[in-house]
Amino acid sequence: MGINKYDVVIVGGGFTGLTAAYVLSKQGQKVRVIESDSTPGGLAGTFEFSDGVKLEKFYHHWFNNDVYVPELVKELGMEGDVITLPTRTGMYFNGRMWKLSTPIDLLRFTALPFIDRIRLGLLVLQVRRIKDWQTIEHLSIREWLESLCGKSVYRVVWEPLITSKFSIYAEAVNAVWMWKKLVLRGSTRNDKGGEELAYFKGGFGRLAEAMVWAIESAGGEVSFGERVTGTISDGNQLLALHTNRGEVTGRQFLFTPAFPIIANIFEGSVEASWLERLRRVRYLGNMCLVLRLKHSLSDTYWLNVNDPGFPFVGVIEHTNFDLPKNYKGSHIAFLSRYLAVEDPVWSYSDEQYVDFALEHLKRMFPEMDRSWVVEHRVWRAEFAQPVTERNYSQYVPGRETPFENGFISTMAQIYPEDRGTNYAIREGRAVAEQITKLLST
Repeated sequence: MGINKYDVVIVGGGFTGLTAAYVLSKQGQKVRVIESDSTPGGLAGTFEFSDGVKLEKFYHHWFNNDVYVPELVKELGMEGDVITLPTRTGMYFNGRMWKLSTPIDLLRFTALPFIDRIRLGLLVLQVRRIKDWQTIEHLSIREWLESLCGKSVYRVVWEPLITSKFSIYAEAVNAVWMWKKLVLRGSTRNDKGGEELAYFKGGFGRLAEAMVWAIESAGGEVSFGERVTGTISDGNQLLALHTNRGEVTGRQFLFTPAFPIIANIFEGSVEASWLERLRRVRYLGNMCLVLRLKHSLSDTYWLNVNDPGFPFVGVIEHTNFDLPKNYKGSHIAFLSRYLAVEDPVWSYSDEQYVDFALEHLKRMFPEMDRSWVVEHRVWRAEFAQPVTERNYSQYVPGRETPFENGFISTMAQIYPEDRGTNYAIREGRAVAEQITKLLST
């Protein structure tokens, strides 16, 4: 590949990188996106089953109060491809399923004494009273929630979910993560008190592919299967990136992968103290088993698993949200497990993991049989969830790098929001605006 200087070189083809590239290329900037995976979309990347049925590797939806995804979809002229549906959510606890989609369901949740059900129901109102998240950033989720709804509600409802989600870091994550979740979920209800979610027809990977097409139509370039291995710099200016296919030179540079990956790219070319700041942010991995089934497991879309001993944060039956007819009549379920990559389960072979998962799934759905499984895939993401510890805002790195023309925008910086496609798009637009100002000076 000959040396070809770009206005902006973007590392990572997830939604932040793609959005920035989309905005900049539409302005006439010469943009290059470098993605190591074979498909765009990052954690929303897709795969195909053996007969061509296409699906995300990790489950996705967005909330009906999200702004940035629908805005982008509309800009791409694809708003007809948005499906908004009421969802059925539930909880598996004490060997049985509980519906928890509406306030009435909550009152029927007899696993808690009546007074605790009321406390749980009032939680969203209490949460909304908090306007300044920094006032609770020094507290763990446990410290904060126990003070609001009591120890028994925390033990039954929240502790199993927090432990499943954050594994060995469950006691370290600060209260802001939970606060933001509760505020968001409380405002996605329809007029009957049920929750409504939205999905993009054909999956978020299809939206990512539409963005690649839009970038390329505007004269930008997107390469796949290309890995950045280092940088070339002069003083406080980045000149080029080393990749497994050669050098890519540019005027401005944007890095969107996880902090540890960015630290490895910059290793040896910047001060160790800055790399240490990047590596200070810890992450959890995710193992996601995608099952293609002959039969449905239940009528619930999102089943939180609150029984201790079950190794999943949730069983997400995707075809209770997007119809089975879109998947050639089969039923799709995602089983999600967050874990530290040091956990022995992380190194299970795919077959070992499937056996391990189905054994637990059968305890929840005794009628389920191995013969129901038409096909399966196991996906691993090493940096799936940033761990936002107490006082996270004081140590998370900002967008700047030691280079005047180098910027970082990753899902670990979306805080106080949690990672998600909606905010990735927001951040991509914001950093593109910052880069545009520099290119025009």
